[in-house]
Amino acid sequence: MESQHHSSGRTADQGRGPVKNILIVGGGTAGWLTAAFLAKTLGIDASGKTGGGVGITLVESPEIGILGVGEGTFPSLRGTLAAIGIDEARFVSECNATFKQGVKFVDWVRPRGASKPGRDHYFHPFSMPSQRAGGPELLPYWLQGAAGADTPFAAAATMQKRVADASHAPKRSADADFMGPFNYAYHFDAVRFAALLCTHAQSLGVRRVQATVERVELAADGAIAAVVTADGATLTADLYIDCSGFRARLIGEALGTPFKAIDDVLFVDRALALQVPYERPDAPIPSYTISTAHEAGWTWDIGLHERRGTGYVYSSRHTSDERAEQVLRDYIGPASAGLTPRLLKLRVGYREQHWVKNCVAVGLSGGFLEPLESSGIGLIETAAYLVSHLFPHDGQFEPTARLFNELMTARYERIVDFVKLHYCLTQRSDHPFWTDNADPASIPSTLRDKLAMWRSRPPHRLDFIVDLEMYPPSSWQYVLYGMQFQTKMDAHAAALPRTADARREFQTIAQLAQRAVADMPTHRALVEHYRARHAALGRRAA
Repeated sequence: MESQHHSSGRTADQGRGPVKNILIVGGGTAGWLTAAFLAKTLGIDASGKTGGGVGITLVESPEIGILGVGEGTFPSLRGTLAAIGIDEARFVSECNATFKQGVKFVDWVRPRGASKPGRDHYFHPFSMPSQRAGGPELLPYWLQGAAGADTPFAAAATMQKRVADASHAPKRSADADFMGPFNYAYHFDAVRFAALLCTHAQSLGVRRVQATVERVELAADGAIAAVVTADGATLTADLYIDCSGFRARLIGEALGTPFKAIDDVLFVDRALALQVPYERPDAPIPSYTISTAHEAGWTWDIGLHERRGTGYVYSSRHTSDERAEQVLRDYIGPASAGLTPRLLKLRVGYREQHWVKNCVAVGLSGGFLEPLESSGIGLIETAAYLVSHLFPHDGQFEPTARLFNELMTARYERIVDFVKLHYCLTQRSDHPFWTDNADPASIPSTLRDKLAMWRSRPPHRLDFIVDLEMYPPSSWQYVLYGMQFQTKMDAHAAALPRTADARREFQTIAQLAQRAVADMPTHRALVEHYRARHAALGRRAA
């Protein structure tokens, strides 16, 4: 392969000029999602000339596999898929995808068998708490007991838990793409998703180079000058995007950007992943992730169309790999016989700077946080969105880099707090993993401050800065009170005069939830509908 020069290789000390060529190093979800999003939002100049749009090239090694831990998303992916032009039926069909209405957390408050019947789990739904126009906010009244003493907040304030518990879907077959009565995300096969994005991005004009990056050349000012592949090709660009995964070939190995470990806050650093077949082809598909707490971590259990994706995320400081595999097999049961789990070693933390000179890290090269609330793809979406909408067309990288780094660091910090919230409120004392997680010394000061305030008042939107948050205030509320946090409401009685209205609203939600279960199709039926719709389109196109 001959050398491909996509720009002059211009660097910071050689003068500025328009950014016309982008080189993305690494494929997978991070690389191809970023490529497709930038192609759609910036416009493509596939000719390589300095006309409108930019030239986007992605180089990926055919020898490197896709990590694909978790296989879950947050609802933001619906908007991203719509923005890049992938219709929902194609996504569901080609990615073995299903719908996700939230996360069910089992045994997080107390060990298995220690909770009252029906109180061994809580649900984090994606739908917001109900609030009619002119109606009261329900959380303060739920805290006062207006919904009944034993009704969890998620069940009292939304219909979604009942719909999800019945294995029904968040939308109907006649609903428009990415729309439905209930908020939702997806579960999917990560390898198939990356393949779909690869095909789609190339249809948008992204150029693909299959080659292994052998070395990175730096300019005199320390910026990246070129990427050289094993077959001798030299690839240059105005802006480089590092999507090379944990190895971080550009941002880490070449530029030496420091990595901030957070293993003193979030302890899990390993995962065992196992794909499990269904017992029968028509088995109900849960429309939520099942996260079950164990002695030194937690298992994920994700229902795809043709199989379950399962795994155990755990702390190597608190258990051995051998014991972890036994915990995973015990959880799965006989279906794990004959299957070999894949071991993944995870580096938990994030770069102190995600954009350095002419290089931006997106995905695992920028950081990794455990997939408890599916933040991984959400962080890829955030980074791609910021690169696109803050794009320094004139080549003045420094101001954009400062803002990008500020926004990404703040988002990581808030996700760390949100994930730690799931752990630090546990009442489990059956294993050092849980007592260490509840130790105040392991809780960030920003989260400690929130918890201190919330002991005398419920969370308020003013506790959150919307543009820096991945999770809305309602998500914090569902987890906080799912973990049975206590907020004293004694001082609020005079400020809550609408108890009767709130009680009627809770009753209405419970009644409407029964109707919603009847109105929504089963989850498997909706998935089959989308697959059939996509197949029919394919037959017509042929």
